[in-house]
Parts: sequence; structure tokens; C-alpha cells
Amino acid sequence: MCVKVVCVGGGPAGLYLSILLKRQDPSTEVTVYERNPEGSTYGWGVTYWRGLLDKLGEHDPESARAVAEHSVRWSDGVAHVRDGARDLMTRHRGDEGFGIGRHRLLAILAARARELGVRLEFAQEAAPGELPADADLIVAGDGLHSSLRTRDADHFGTEVRAGRNHYTWLGTTKVFDAFTFSFVQTGHGWVWCYAYGYGPEGSTCVVECAPETWAGLGLDRADEADGLALLEKLFADLLDGHPLIGRADADARPQWLTFRTLTNQRWYRDNVVLLGDAAHTTHYSIGAGTTLALEDAMALAGALREHPDLPAALAAYERRRKSELLPIQSAARFSAQWYEHLPRYIGLPPHRMFALLGQRHSPLLPHVPPRLYYGIDKAVGRLDALRRLKRWLGPKVARAAMS
Repeated sequence: MCVKVVCVGGGPAGLYLSILLKRQDPSTEVTVYERNPEGSTYGWGVTYWRGLLDKLGEHDPESARAVAEHSVRWSDGVAHVRDGARDLMTRHRGDEGFGIGRHRLLAILAARARELGVRLEFAQEAAPGELPADADLIVAGDGLHSSLRTRDADHFGTEVRAGRNHYTWLGTTKVFDAFTFSFVQTGHGWVWCYAYGYGPEGSTCVVECAPETWAGLGLDRADEADGLALLEKLFADLLDGHPLIGRADADARPQWLTFRTLTNQRWYRDNVVLLGDAAHTTHYSIGAGTTLALEDAMALAGALREHPDLPAALAAYERRRKSELLPIQSAARFSAQWYEHLPRYIGLPPHRMFALLGQRHSPLLPHVPPRLYYGIDKAVGRLDALRRLKRWLGPKVARAAMS
């Protein structure tokens, strides 16, 4: 039984775990340490889908109601393609999606945690050697660069792989009513963005391009003001006069990154367990990072409830989440590769390109000519036999590609 729990990292995963542990046993002493001041957070908005909202309602109805109340919803996807000769748009009906400001989500979870008696310590850097020695469980929920995990990286079997493309996470005051993609051709290659609303105050815009495009446009040398001005010009038709909002480093350099996919062979050691981005990351193009972190919290709380013996609980948690993540990590890998090979698809008519954008998680797509795949996929929607063939062949191609 865990009487005293310390969570390092006050992101969605750490806060939600603290809520669940206090709901399961109000006598549990839970402390969350967050290095940043309360109310300060990176990012703009996060996305999630109906399945997560249903799970939140099952685990803690009160915080789920608050999250739903402060979320925006959409059901359409829109794609714009502009290459000089063409300026085309297509719209497709899809599943219901949700967006919420990251700052709003954290405020909701922090308020709920405090209400249940969780101790929250903001602006508190919790170094590994400074944590309470009498803690029964220490949760490393401190993100990609987790100090707790880094200290024992050899034990955890940490592996980090860098993606090829460059991206930057921006905001805008324009509120999009659909999940929107925009692809713009430049003299140095394609640049594109994903944009989605998260509240009445604005939207998130994630801009991405290949490294040669990034360098060719001078984005590798531009300061934040010049970089934003260039991107506002490139996406002027999309933004309708609204500005892009950045989050520069201290030296005013814009935060262009390459995505780091992190995996761990082991998720716990003794009484230390990994949670959220400290345990795994999945490419942002599938919009699952926050969902997976919250599901980690649900699984860890459930394992601790079902297994009074801590090693057994942590082992059960690791087995379950690693198994559940396998198909999602595969989908994220193929999604990232779709964008890295954008020229393969961008010449299709926009409605066909957008259809294959929706199929970017498929392990079969990289191995079939796009026009042929589109025809097969249309036929699969009508013929059960072809649907079974696609389900049977896809995993075999995936295994061959990874071997």
C-alpha cells in the first residue's frame, strides 16, 4: 500500500494521477512538485477525442464536466493546398474532436487536486537527491527530459530518435471552426501547418517543413519577429489578417525543433515509476500526447488499486501500457513519415490527397502507389473481401518494414 506518494512534474498526467489516488484512498499523502510557477505553461491548446472524455467521466466525473465545459468541438477537417497554379480547398466530415487550452486544462486539474487534499508545490525544482526519503512511491512525470529517468537511463533502457522535419508550436488569435491543414509551396519546398481552435481566444498552429525548406527560407537564421512575419505572409490566406504568436527563447530565437520519439525498455525501478512523456512520446501529428498521458495515470492508479504489492502493481502497469501503446506508436511513426514524404502525395487532387492524409497511419500506404492505394481504399469501403485482405496484409507489411 502506498501511504506517501511524490509526483515530480505538474503536467496533466501528474495532476490527474494525484486526483485518482486521493479518490481511491483519501488518506494517501500525495505531493506534486512542478518546476514552473503556477499558471505558466508552454503550448497553446491540446486536442482529444470523445473516447478520452468518456474515460474521464468514468474516473472523475467532476473534473470531466469542467473539461467538457471549457472545450471547443469540431467534426470537420479542412485542407488547403496552394502551389501557385492551384489554390484549392476540400472539407471532409470526420469524428467529433475537442480542443482545450493547455493552461485551462492544468488549472482545472490543479483546482480539483487541491479540493481533494493534494499538496501542490509550484516553482519547486525537485532534484532526485532532494525528494522525501520516506516516500513509498516516486512518480517521474517530468517530461521528455526527466531528471529522474536520466539519472538511471541505462536501467530504463531509454532510446531517443530524432525526426527529420523541423516544426514550431505557435498560437494565433484566429479561431478555427474545423481541424485545418494548409500546405503552401515555396521556392524552397513545401511548408504546412495544422491549426485547431481551443477556445474563444484563439487557436494552435503547428508549422512544419523539411530541413532544406527551413534553411532555404532562412528560418534557421531568422529571429522570432522575422520568422513570424515570414510565416504570416506564407499563410496569409489562412490567417485572414490575424497574427501568429510565438514563444521565443531568452535570446529571441524562435523555438524550431525536431520531434524526439522517446521509448523505454523498462518503466520502473524500485519505487520510481515513469509517467507520460517521461515514459514515451508519440509524434504530435496524431494528436494523442495528452490523451496517452492521462491514460497512463488511469492505468497506474488502477494497478495500484488492484495490486497491494508495489512491485506487482508497477509491473502490471508497465505490461498494460506498453501493450496498449504498440499500435499507437506504430501509427505515429507512419504519420510522421507521411509528412516527411509529402511530395509523394501532394500532387494528387486535394480530395484524394486529404483522403490519404486520413490514411497516413497505415503501414501499407508507404508501399503502394498513392493513386492505386486511393482506389483500393475506396473499394475496401464497399467490398468486405478487400477489407479483410487489407487487415490481413497491413500487419505483415508493417512487420517486414520493421525487420
